[in-house]
Amino acid sequence: MIGFFDSLALPFLHALKAERAHDLTIFSLERMPLPPLPADHDALGQNLFGLDFPNPVGMAAGFDKDARVPDALLHLGFGYTEVGTLTPRPQPGNPQPRLFRLHEDRGVINRFGFNNGGHAAAHERLAARSARGGVVGVNIGANKDASDRAADYVAGIEAFADVASYFTVNISSPNTPGLRDLQQAGALDDLLARVLDARDAMAVSEPRRPVLLKIAPDLSLTELDNVARVARAQKIDGMIVSNTTISRPDFLRDEARKETGGLSGAPLFALSTRMLAQTFVRVEGQFPLIGVGGVDSPEAAWAKIEAGASLIQLYSALVYEGLGLVARIKQGLVAHLGARRMTRLDQAVGSAVDDWL
Repeated sequence: MIGFFDSLALPFLHALKAERAHDLTIFSLERMPLPPLPADHDALGQNLFGLDFPNPVGMAAGFDKDARVPDALLHLGFGYTEVGTLTPRPQPGNPQPRLFRLHEDRGVINRFGFNNGGHAAAHERLAARSARGGVVGVNIGANKDASDRAADYVAGIEAFADVASYFTVNISSPNTPGLRDLQQAGALDDLLARVLDARDAMAVSEPRRPVLLKIAPDLSLTELDNVARVARAQKIDGMIVSNTTISRPDFLRDEARKETGGLSGAPLFALSTRMLAQTFVRVEGQFPLIGVGGVDSPEAAWAKIEAGASLIQLYSALVYEGLGLVARIKQGLVAHLGARRMTRLDQAVGSAVDDWL
């Protein structure tokens, strides 16, 4: 059924401007009847951060910015989904056009700039669906004009502590000026200390929510050393590797490569997977990692796991592969496990990390 839908929808959506196609997809998912939750193979299930994931395939932040369709995504086969990035106050983001397909390279460039409707509206939606269960993470950020950006992240913890399965601290978007400066050791240490203090304070009345850190793929190895050191010292619960890249690989062919913003999709795969492996060896098993960037096939998903990811996320690949990609990845992961006589996904995590180093 999903394959039939993809065969009809993708050509139509590609005929529209990229952001219009995205908005129409969200509109459609909001109104679709929810199919039954799919049954996943037992080998794909994991308990991480104290949460039960029926399968490792997640929707990355950026797709469902305002928490409009988490249940639709879970019922379409995702093991979890992440909403946001959400800022305390609504903001329009950068001027349009700000989303570009690189058809020849199977990539996407965006310079959205945290466009979203703010905490209050998203919280209302998440509270209304909270009884339905499922793992729904909340990706939090800072308003562009915030005088104290760390305070905006604290506000995110306080706003969503009762409805988030986990939090992602997004300090790695390239589309908010100066945001990536928060990855520097001193600023990061202060930020995480304040965020975790807020999380622990909220845990008096709400469950203790895991806090994950999302980093850029453009860090130098020295910068990554510092990020990993601070993350371990602050005892965060996990890291997401990685956000979009500001680099432009030499092999890009599409004319849209000249647009500014963060590059995602297939061109990000190698860079983000190397960064994932480098992060894996630095955290030494203290917490799990989520691998993101260029996951467009079962083989790409398996490579992320072998490079150190316990979970994966995707988004841009759906532009080219459609929603059927989710089921294909899950089937492919089960096949990879069977070919290696493994019975659990965690047996494969980091098994080929040296190849990526």
